[in-house]
Amino acid sequence: MTAPASFATFVTSGGARIDRIPVEAFPGFWAYTYLVRSAENNLLIDCGSGTDSSHNDLLNGLEQAGLQPSDLNHILLTHAHIDHYGGLTRLKPLSQAKIGCHELDVQTVAHHEARLAHINRRTASFLADSGLAKEEVETLLGIYRFTKVLYQSVPIDFTYEAEDMRFAGLEMVHLPGHCPGHVAMRLDDVIFCGDMVVEGVTPHLSPESISPYSGLDHYLESLVKLQQWSNGARLFLNGHDDVITDLPGRVTATHQNLIRRMSKAVRALSEPLTIAQIGKAVYGEATGYQLLLVIEKTGAYVEYLYEHAMIEITNPDEVEQGLPAKYRKLRQIASDEILPNQKASVVE
Repeated sequence: MTAPASFATFVTSGGARIDRIPVEAFPGFWAYTYLVRSAENNLLIDCGSGTDSSHNDLLNGLEQAGLQPSDLNHILLTHAHIDHYGGLTRLKPLSQAKIGCHELDVQTVAHHEARLAHINRRTASFLADSGLAKEEVETLLGIYRFTKVLYQSVPIDFTYEAEDMRFAGLEMVHLPGHCPGHVAMRLDDVIFCGDMVVEGVTPHLSPESISPYSGLDHYLESLVKLQQWSNGARLFLNGHDDVITDLPGRVTATHQNLIRRMSKAVRALSEPLTIAQIGKAVYGEATGYQLLLVIEKTGAYVEYLYEHAMIEITNPDEVEQGLPAKYRKLRQIASDEILPNQKASVVE
């Protein structure tokens, strides 16, 4: 979310109070954290990025809700992206709250430096294989590594699997794709859905060559699972946008956005192109952090199209020599063929 966010309070069908706390995770980019209160617990879902503005917004929001960090019993993470977990570094010294996340996100949160080194190598390989110039690859890797300065590892006290995906009255479901350990949480008729659906765009995706349990196939499966699991829910509280009351409508819009982007990629693949060239054809010129997002998301699209036999690699001999792969469509592909298992209307 780029527009200023707002503090709000909700009450579940069971009488639990939820305070929505907006934090400016990065300059001009807003996220939400959620304070859940019941007779037994003061529980915080997500905690912002840990930047000065994010941390101060979180403290102010807690104060507006009538609490201090020391009043928190638990901090639960929907997923291990820096705008949702980075605040742990500064919040943990102020609170004795126990911290939980999905087991697939433990390494990122609790062993951040080692995980970053490991994923950095995979990201470097992917960026080099995408067809970007060496100088661009180095620039993007520098941008990727900025979290090493922003965040230091914080121990995890428990994983959701160890709690049978239930904790403090919350039910949870694992929804990989946007992030390996992404979960949604349900309290009565309210669901905290993290970044599963985002207004106007699709959540960020990256290829599984960088991180297992990411990628478009996992994300599409998770959208189906979310809809089935959330039957009867009244409100969907998410990581960046206003309250969602029509989940099927938002999922349909997400499918339409995916189809629109990948249709554009397929049209461009009448001739052999690298991932970097495909990204430019789909998104136009991009630089800095935006370019990193474009290349990763394009990589996820190409991975999906290739695995589903819609495109082919045209230069296997060059790939064997370490040069970037070039892709071309295998045949004419109609827009409604791109996501054949998703019953979504197609918007050209």
